Amino acid sequence: MALVLHAGSGNKNAFKALIAAEYSGVKVELVKNFQMGVSNKTPEFLKMNPIGKIPVLETPDGPVFESNAIARYVTRSKADNPLYGSSLIEYAHIEQWNDFSATEVDANIGKWLYPRLGIAPYVAVSEEAAIAALKRSLGALNTHLASNTYLVGHSVTLADIVMTCNLYMGFARIMTKSFTSEFPHVERYFWTMVNQPNFKKVLGDVKQAESVPPVQKKAPPPKEQKPKEAKKEAPKPKAVEKPEEEEEAPKPKPKNPLDLLPPSKMILDEWKRLYSNTKTNFREVAIKGFWDMYDPEGYSLWFCDYKYNDENTVSFVTMNKVGGFLQRMDLCRKYAFGKMLVIGSEPPFKVKGLWLFRGPEIPKFVMDEVYDMELYEWTKVDISDEAQKERVSAMIEDLEPFEGEALLDAKCFK
Repeated sequence: MALVLHAGSGNKNAFKALIAAEYSGVKVELVKNFQMGVSNKTPEFLKMNPIGKIPVLETPDGPVFESNAIARYVTRSKADNPLYGSSLIEYAHIEQWNDFSATEVDANIGKWLYPRLGIAPYVAVSEEAAIAALKRSLGALNTHLASNTYLVGHSVTLADIVMTCNLYMGFARIMTKSFTSEFPHVERYFWTMVNQPNFKKVLGDVKQAESVPPVQKKAPPPKEQKPKEAKKEAPKPKAVEKPEEEEEAPKPKPKNPLDLLPPSKMILDEWKRLYSNTKTNFREVAIKGFWDMYDPEGYSLWFCDYKYNDENTVSFVTMNKVGGFLQRMDLCRKYAFGKMLVIGSEPPFKVKGLWLFRGPEIPKFVMDEVYDMELYEWTKVDISDEAQKERVSAMIEDLEPFEGEALLDAKCFK
C-alpha cells in the first residue's frame, strides 16, 4: 500500500514528506482534489486528525499528523537512511536543527507574514519583534553556514529538507532580496537546496518575493439605516461620541526608553558622518572631532573582549562570526556606534571591540535580544584614564599594530 498524504499541492509542510520520499525511494501519493476548508472538515478526515489540520499521512498502521513527524516516518521507512546521518551525534544534530527550524525560523516567518495576509491580527509592535527575532535566527544560521555547505555532515539530511521548506515560505512570500542580502550564506544555502533535483521535482521553480505584502485592512461594516420617524419628538441631548476616525486610529507606538532620556549635546548621526567622510588626517580631524562631540552624560563607551578566543582558529570563520554579531546589532543602529577588531597574524585570533551606546549603560533591549552579548566581557571605559582614552582613539582609527599585534580585520557598525 502506498502512503497517502492529505494536503494541498502547494503546502510547504507537505513538501517535507514529499522531498524526503524522493530521496528515500518511498512511494507517497498526494491525495487528489484536496480542498482546504472542505476536505479537512469531513468526518473521515477528522478521525485521522481531530483538529482538522494538514498534512496528515495515511499509513498501513494508522494515520500520522504534524509535518515533522510525517517527514520522520517517511525517512525511517527506508532502513539505514543517510537522511538521518551516520552516527548518534549526527542524528542529534539533525533533530537539533529540525527544532531550531520550527521554533526560530518558521514561527517568526509566520508571525511576520500571517498578520499581513489577514490570517491573524496585525499589530505593528508585534511585527517589529517578529522581524527582530527572525533576523537573530537567520544570523545564527548564517554563521553556521559560513563554514558548512549542509546543516549536518557533508550531504543532504532531513534537517536540510525541513529547514529549506520552512525558508521556502519566507523567500517566496515576504523575505525580499534587500532583507535576505544581510545573510549571504543563508541565501547561498537556500538556492543551492531548491535547485537540487529532488527538491526541484517537488517545489518547481522558486522565485523570491519582490515586495512585502501590504497589510490587509478589513472594510468597516455598513452603517445601519435608521427608519424615518413618523413624528418628531423634542430633541434630546446627544451623548458625546468619538469620531469614527478616532476609534480606528492605531495606538501610538511605544517609545524606546532611550528616546525618553534627556537631550544630549552629542548628535550621533553627525559623528557617523564625520567618521565616514574623513579620508585624510584621520587622527587630527575625526578623532579630535569625536572627543569634541562626546557627551559622557548622554552616552557611554564600552570595551568588549571575546571570551572564547581559543576557538578562533580559522580566519574567515572568525570574521564571519563578527559579521553575524554586527548583523544582529542592527536593532540598535539608531543608538550605537561600534568598532570590532580581529587581531593577530596567526591563530588563534583575538576579537576585541569598542562600542558607544546612548545612555549610561548598555541598553537592556540589546542585552535581551542579541545573544552574542553574553559571549563577550564588557568593561566600561573610564575617560579620565588617559591610557583608556588613547585605546578608544586607536580602535576608532584602526591603528596598526594594535597592542603590538597586526590587524587581520576591522569592521565598523554605524
